[in-house]
Amino acid sequence: MFHGSMVALVTPMHPDGALDWEGLRRLVDFHIENGTDAIVTVGTTGESPTLEVKEHIRVIREVVDQAQGRLPVIAGTGANSTREAEELTRAALEAGADACLLVVPYYNRPTQEGLYLHFKAIAEAVPIPQILYNVPTRTACDLLPETVARLADISNIVGIKEATEDIARGRQILELCGDKLDLYSGEDSAAMEYMLIGGRGTISVTANVAPKAVHEMCTVALQGNRKAAEAINTRLCPLYTALFSEVNPIPVKWALYEMGLIAQGIRLPLTVLSERYHELLRQALRQEQILQ
Repeated sequence: MFHGSMVALVTPMHPDGALDWEGLRRLVDFHIENGTDAIVTVGTTGESPTLEVKEHIRVIREVVDQAQGRLPVIAGTGANSTREAEELTRAALEAGADACLLVVPYYNRPTQEGLYLHFKAIAEAVPIPQILYNVPTRTACDLLPETVARLADISNIVGIKEATEDIARGRQILELCGDKLDLYSGEDSAAMEYMLIGGRGTISVTANVAPKAVHEMCTVALQGNRKAAEAINTRLCPLYTALFSEVNPIPVKWALYEMGLIAQGIRLPLTVLSERYHELLRQALRQEQILQ
């Protein structure tokens, strides 16, 4: 249903933390012009934990309205409360999103049965395509492949973003789920390999600053052209490193500011990129000819 380079879009903010609606619309157009295959809004990179519910829903609506059907919009609507996740998912459906991305509940660390029932309840409550999002380094809870296979039997659970570098884990999910569910990489450094083993794309941080290159890498990787994919991927490796020099989305928001696309705004407890990483990121952007 969704494939290729799916940008994990930042949420632009002014220096005082107020949301920058003009900047958000500018980013949507930037991605349409540069070949991005889908936009994932208000996920981890979109600072969903510090957005108020009204802001969260408005960001989804603004992205959908600006996209005007020119590319799919996937809305981050996960929460560690099943009722809250249902509320956000229903709001995304009403706003016109094409699908929702639902993170594994964080902090409360449910059992595998609890995870199954959580995602099942949301899927049954809201008739919109839903993509699971497993990121155990952030949630302290791992959605195991066997549980993913159970969830794949639910018709509107259509994919999983697996944010690990474990290629064997990706293969296991594909073997267990077959064509019932699409696999997406949530780690830029592993995205190429995920697609070469049968994944359908990547939900990418790097695509924020190098959308055309990430799109081209995905295109050839999905065609099974390892040599062409490796050539682009090798070129992007310095960006993969620099964009995670501090916790995401700190570096990518600073990079977009340097590119003149957004204001330098981020909400506490996140802070602006430390000065010691500025030159590392500038060099990576120059190498990709994003900055002069």
